[in-house]
Amino acid sequence: MRQPPGPFREQFWRSPLRGPWLASILGSALLPLIVICALTGFLSQAAYNPSLGDNSPLPGGGIGINLYFFSWPTSPSWIYALTQGLHVISGVMAIPLLLVKLWAAMPKLFEWPPFRSLARSLERASLVLLVGGSIFVFFTGLGNIQIWYPWSFSFVPAHYYAAFIFLGALALHVTLKLPVVRRAFREEGVVRPLRDDRAHTRAEPAEHGTTAPVEPAPPTMSRRTLLATVAAGSAGLGVMAAAPVIGGPIRELALLAPRGQSLGDGPNDFQVNQTAKAAAIRPAQTGPDWRLVLEGAQRVELSREELISMPHCTHDLTIGCVEGWSTTQSWTGVRLRELASLAGAPKGSDVEVVSLQRGDGFNHAVLSSGQIADDRSLLAFKVNGADLSLDHGYPARVIVPGAPGVHCTKWVKSMTFSQA
Repeated sequence: MRQPPGPFREQFWRSPLRGPWLASILGSALLPLIVICALTGFLSQAAYNPSLGDNSPLPGGGIGINLYFFSWPTSPSWIYALTQGLHVISGVMAIPLLLVKLWAAMPKLFEWPPFRSLARSLERASLVLLVGGSIFVFFTGLGNIQIWYPWSFSFVPAHYYAAFIFLGALALHVTLKLPVVRRAFREEGVVRPLRDDRAHTRAEPAEHGTTAPVEPAPPTMSRRTLLATVAAGSAGLGVMAAAPVIGGPIRELALLAPRGQSLGDGPNDFQVNQTAKAAAIRPAQTGPDWRLVLEGAQRVELSREELISMPHCTHDLTIGCVEGWSTTQSWTGVRLRELASLAGAPKGSDVEVVSLQRGDGFNHAVLSSGQIADDRSLLAFKVNGADLSLDHGYPARVIVPGAPGVHCTKWVKSMTFSQA
């Protein structure tokens, strides 16, 4: 096969920084972030309690196999904010490392001839899937946390299934590259190349099948400058991603989060994922004629005044959103287990909560018996001592410790208790 010109020729790639050591050190730094991101993504799906009703945001509940053999816990109350926060933080921090890793491995994508042996064919196949999968997964994830969807497909299924392809390709790639990593660190040392300034930066020995240049150009920076720049970028993005999770004084640093800034000091001045206007909630639906319908062994209808007159309590609880932000507020409402008792629900019942909202996937959720039993699980009618605003779910909304924000249903219309 005649070798094409340009990037298909080894002489095209001249940066003296490329080589097995640089690829190995970048991969070693990137792998823990990907593992954290993957595990917390897996836990994010578990937090939906996908075995209940049609809670799962994935068609058919996922891959057709129940991978979750536990119910999502309610303690600590900030557990979902933590796991999803780590998911977003690790994913965002991985982006600079991923881009430089792709740059470092770029010559491998143009290696010629494309198929030299079975091992090389597997390596190239894993590399194509790895590069394509990583770009897709991280691009769609970044779009989601920015509330920006420049595509026509459903985000969650595409992101979830692409992650499996990416992780499979990554596992194959790591297996194939472990000998290269061991050799690079044995011959060059783990940190030894970082001691060289630009004047002493030399290309690694050019060997067939590696990314080291055969005709290296003079260095324009040292390897330590490159890695320090990447590390600073990764850390900076990590701080900006962590700010809307941690909150407090550093929330001002959430420069990339659409809902990351401080929203003031009023009782209802905190983040909201979807406004009443966006959900097409009309004030007339939440006016004096609103009734909460409870269905169990018996049907009960409650006005808001009757709901408020029931024994109620106040708890500081955290709402964690899939986009990575979280907020902790003081909520006042009636315990869900009290409502279950009022409806005559058998012990161990689940509950389907239905909203006045219609048709976009956020209008209902099924909560487990364990979530109902927690004393802090509320149907809230006040926040921070004030009535809920319409945007925050007036006349009543669910607040469950540890649950994804999307399961803290707003504008509640009915609650149906039943045993599985």
